[in-house]
Amino acid sequence: MREARRMFCARGYADSSTAEIAARAGVVEGTLYRYFRSKRHLLLKVVEAFYEEIFADYERELQGVRGTWNRLRFLIWKHLSVLHGEPAMCRLIVHELRPSPEYRRSSVYRLNQRYTERTLAVVREGIASGELEARVPLRIVRDMIFGGTEHHTWAYLRGEGQFSPEASADALTELIYQGLARAPRSRGAVDASVRRLERSVARLEALTQARSRPRPGAAR
Repeated sequence: MREARRMFCARGYADSSTAEIAARAGVVEGTLYRYFRSKRHLLLKVVEAFYEEIFADYERELQGVRGTWNRLRFLIWKHLSVLHGEPAMCRLIVHELRPSPEYRRSSVYRLNQRYTERTLAVVREGIASGELEARVPLRIVRDMIFGGTEHHTWAYLRGEGQFSPEASADALTELIYQGLARAPRSRGAVDASVRRLERSVARLEALTQARSRPRPGAAR
């Protein structure tokens, strides 16, 4: 699985052969099929292991984070950091697995649901405490967070441009949080919230422009 992950990330799924993966692992190709039904099954197991690595980090690191804004920001930052640190693995999920007709019946689909659910749980906690309001369906909140981050990082995943997980997480968290936060009572508080939202939008626009610039040594 380690050698398969290296080859899938370096060459892509289609250009990786089970014979070479087995050779790199020091076994004959027939041995590989004792553990994996097919190359596709091997890819699924590699991606499953990748998700489990992420979950282990999430649970451990999130325990020390307090406050709805901070917890939401941590999870958005973590997601952006995964995209930034593992673009090849993320491309395999987005380009190879997600378009498949079998995707919604796969273990990876269930893992992705578990992945996004952790972020929605933080939003639910904020609603339960009265800090946030249930103004929009949670599925819309989910789509805004994960659809927004995917669109924001799309050029980077293609090997073009750059982005900052920290700055992007700050801006996206502010947009989501202020959109759901319980309405402030005073005019001054409203004006302050509007200014914060305007700054967040400006930062996202600047980040979007910056990511269009090629990054040194980017794969084409």
